[in-house]
Amino acid sequence: MEDGLQKKVTETYVVDALSFSEAEERIIEEISSYVSGEFNVTDIKKAAYGEIFFSDMETADRWYKAKLQFITIDEKTEKEKRSSVTYLVQSGSFNGAVKSIDEVMGGTMIDYVISTVAETSIMDVFEHQPKTKGQADEKPEYEEQEE
Repeated sequence: MEDGLQKKVTETYVVDALSFSEAEERIIEEISSYVSGEFNVTDIKKAAYGEIFFSDMETADRWYKAKLQFITIDEKTEKEKRSSVTYLVQSGSFNGAVKSIDEVMGGTMIDYVISTVAETSIMDVFEHQPKTKGQADEKPEYEEQEE
């Protein structure tokens, strides 16, 4: 804080990971350089985002959760069918988030309706970063024997 005292805060992050343990390892690695003192990972949940729309704009400092409904026609019954998918959108404003969705989805042939867009408390999103050969920290499955 400004007066030099430390304040305990809870923040939400999204980590693209293959397992809960990988997510915990990644968030500790990412956050440890920004935090002074101790910190704990208190909760990890699976999030069902169909995709994440990132932005290169410096003003895009917020994350919006957008629910889209894709419209298809059932060939047998000729009735409209809607299926929902949730996206995470980085933007500086609500209108910017809607515009970003329309830009991405406008390039597809899918009929869609934006049913909801809501600002989240997410601080940042960390994409999956597969380890390269030089970073491999796992032991080999078997040790070669010298003869």
